[in-house]
Amino acid sequence: MEAGSIVLGLVGKTNVGKSTFFAAATEVPVKIENRPFVTIEPNVGVGYARKRCAHVELGLPRCDPVNSLCIEGWRFIPVKLLDVAGLVPGAHRGRGLGNRFLDDVRKADALLLVVDASGSTDPEGVPVKPGSYDPVEEVGLMLGEIYEWMLQNLARDWERFARRVDTAGNVDLVTALSQRLSGFEIPRGVVAGVLEETGLGEKRLSSWSREDLRLFVKLVLERGKPAVILANKVDVPGAEENVERLGSSYPGIPVVPASALAELMLRRLAREGRVRYIPGDPDFTVKDPGGLGGKALKALELVRERVMKRWGGTGVVQAINTAVFDVLDMIAVYPVEDPNRYTDREGRILPDVILVKRGSTPRDLAYRIHTDLGKTFLYAVNAKTKQRVGEGYRLQDGDVVKIVAAAGKR
Repeated sequence: MEAGSIVLGLVGKTNVGKSTFFAAATEVPVKIENRPFVTIEPNVGVGYARKRCAHVELGLPRCDPVNSLCIEGWRFIPVKLLDVAGLVPGAHRGRGLGNRFLDDVRKADALLLVVDASGSTDPEGVPVKPGSYDPVEEVGLMLGEIYEWMLQNLARDWERFARRVDTAGNVDLVTALSQRLSGFEIPRGVVAGVLEETGLGEKRLSSWSREDLRLFVKLVLERGKPAVILANKVDVPGAEENVERLGSSYPGIPVVPASALAELMLRRLAREGRVRYIPGDPDFTVKDPGGLGGKALKALELVRERVMKRWGGTGVVQAINTAVFDVLDMIAVYPVEDPNRYTDREGRILPDVILVKRGSTPRDLAYRIHTDLGKTFLYAVNAKTKQRVGEGYRLQDGDVVKIVAAAGKR
């Protein structure tokens, strides 16, 4: 499986910590050798969602990860992180790197809205005194730019498009609108759900009002590009109150308090062997206090007091987990060849873990592994229960599954 089949877009202004988050999330505190990670563009990296590894639940002494990592019983599942071009007001009109910014957003399955919770950067990203700018407005700016971009593109030649669809007679409305939105990579199911929920699917397109179109775009954007607010710089005085305000101002969007700089420092020190820290942990241990200078020890103590103890972690892994498991509603499933030994053909224990949408079936998993395997799917074996399951079975988080297909067709 290719690393990072899920793409999370990091959206934010200059100087809010977006690049620091990207660097921290892609810094791995263990040696990686022969991992099948694809060659990726300069602004794309591999981050990791964190789950308790299935080998722990199964009572196995170890696992042999191939497409992921396992650190002390925690499985780290790769996802792509797209460092979106910096945002400025007016991006939807092409200001700044607006065109590149919006093209990057199009590629993302979900968005991590990186904001300066301390309010120390103005709308243009210029550093100012902490508390001078409202991060609630910052989120509104980001969401507003993306919304206006989609609305602007959908509304272009709308009347002509609507008349063509209405007069065609045999054109399915979901299909027509999905094709119209294809450049935004919005799932067809999202379009169908919004049309049903709003009742707009019962109306002729030419009768849609401007308000109807705005409502459609708003809901399609919320469902097709769901967001998580990463409230960065929570260690700065005054940021905590803003975290609470962000939550109350945007009740439909999860807010994750974070310090990307703290995470970056901990991962690099862990890689050097100076601290014991597993990404996503609520605390860390200094291995050799004498080997660190006084300034470094003081910085670590501030991280522990202002970030780890207060928020239960740095928020970097927590933000990725929130996007993957809560917002995108994914689950982790382990495909194997031998359901008794939990191994692949080469005898490796639980080598791969694949993220699939909650509610997926074994056939869906088979298609994720290989198209031919999906086409020739017969049944699956739940390795935990040793029971045979059909394509009607709904996969559960942490399932270990053997796919059985027609002989000679794989």
